[in-house]
Amino acid sequence: MAPLLEVRNLTVAFDTPSGTVHAVNDVSYTLEEGETLGIVGESGSGKSVHALSMVGLIASPPGRIVGGEVLFRGRNLLTLSKRDLFEVRGREIGFVFQDPMTSLNPVLTIERQIAEPLRRHFGMSAAAARARVVELLELVGIPDAARRATQYPHEFSGGMRQRVMIAIGISCNPKLLIADEATTALDVTVQAQILDLVRDLKRRIGTTVIWITHDMGVVAGLADTVQVMYGGRIMERGPVRPVFHDPRSAYTWGLLKSLPHGGKRGINRLYQIPGTPPDMSKPPVGDPFAPRNPFATPRCFEQVPPLVDVVGSEPGHKVAAWYDLKADLAKQEVQP
Repeated sequence: MAPLLEVRNLTVAFDTPSGTVHAVNDVSYTLEEGETLGIVGESGSGKSVHALSMVGLIASPPGRIVGGEVLFRGRNLLTLSKRDLFEVRGREIGFVFQDPMTSLNPVLTIERQIAEPLRRHFGMSAAAARARVVELLELVGIPDAARRATQYPHEFSGGMRQRVMIAIGISCNPKLLIADEATTALDVTVQAQILDLVRDLKRRIGTTVIWITHDMGVVAGLADTVQVMYGGRIMERGPVRPVFHDPRSAYTWGLLKSLPHGGKRGINRLYQIPGTPPDMSKPPVGDPFAPRNPFATPRCFEQVPPLVDVVGSEPGHKVAAWYDLKADLAKQEVQP
């Protein structure tokens, strides 16, 4: 069976007064139906831009798709007309944005905003759309849904607004739901509630999910597959367990080592990845992480490594590296 989504060599750039910013560089991967993919990386790694560009949501200009294909259910989204792409967005691909306060219209009721894609894509009557809105609000855990539907965004808490955004995203029962930093601005308790909600919705309606975040803990608890991006490229990809427990990219290793662990307070300082992310208006030659990589080889500074299967790991575990991280770490452990 063909994958639900297949991204082939996607490359995206932005033309700015200070030069061309190479935001996404030759990204390729597949996503199976029913799979949850977690995409992680620092700000500027290309996580959000690659997702927005797939569905035609980057401003052009300055943004432009330099090359590649995005096959969704066999159709190349990058070659669809604006009219056809408009039909795909919302109906087949739902989107949940990072900040609901700027994504929701402050002068329109919640009912009207959730009903818009229902009436646009399905031609529902006002009464049918209203009934579906109440059903969706109940589905995402908002009590007294019929009354709350008549209210405005400012009358909802941050967590409730994010639930409304999820309700909009799933309103047409899309095959794919893309959530871009959907829990970043929420406190830990509300974040846990949203993640539980997404798991429940995935179980009940079978939606495939792309969850974009900088939080490795969220990915560990939600995703089937994790994709680590840096400098607009995929550095490592695979099932969550091998990537988290046996990382083969120095960047993945650094991200995981930077997480706080249990233990007595004050004994161990958090690890900090040295250096800063690259200026993608002047992208480095070779591996973009090489200048910050303590395990880099001369070849890392000269040639971009391909994404290849990790020998001896689980199927689907891939890494882009000219070095052997596992062997390098083992050498460090035996040194006096």
